[in-house]
Amino acid sequence: MIEADQGKLYDELKQYIDTVKSKPGILISVLHKAQGLFGYLPVEVQKFIAMQLNLPFSQVYGVVTFYNFFSMKPKGKHVINVCLGTACYVKGAEKVVTNFEDALHIKMGETTSDKMFTLSSARCFGACGLAPAVMVDDEVYGQVDKKKIGEIIKKYGG
Repeated sequence: MIEADQGKLYDELKQYIDTVKSKPGILISVLHKAQGLFGYLPVEVQKFIAMQLNLPFSQVYGVVTFYNFFSMKPKGKHVINVCLGTACYVKGAEKVVTNFEDALHIKMGETTSDKMFTLSSARCFGACGLAPAVMVDDEVYGQVDKKKIGEIIKKYGG
């Protein structure tokens, strides 16, 4: 991203903060807005938010690192979440993770070099009857096996 574009993102974030900063408890909504703009929350963005909200950086950093929906690293265009909850784990979620890692040539928590996919995990999607389950962006896939993994990757441009 070129610096001018990034400057526009900071300007847009500041405008948003200015409209909500008088409301109590707005840190999480500001972090969501920032992640939506930047795609992730690098330390520089967190420091900017802390300064704008007159909060200690440690408070902002603590919230970012506590909640798993915030990321300090850039994510791929599509986030693949493999459910590792009990039902999915018993039905072979560990093998699903290994198959995705092999197919995408990355490890859990990493992003492909073309920035198309990030491989992640979650504890439960509430789709236990579909175990093992995978969620790509907002779409859930059930009874995922090696063949389905290939179809999923192909569907999203891999």
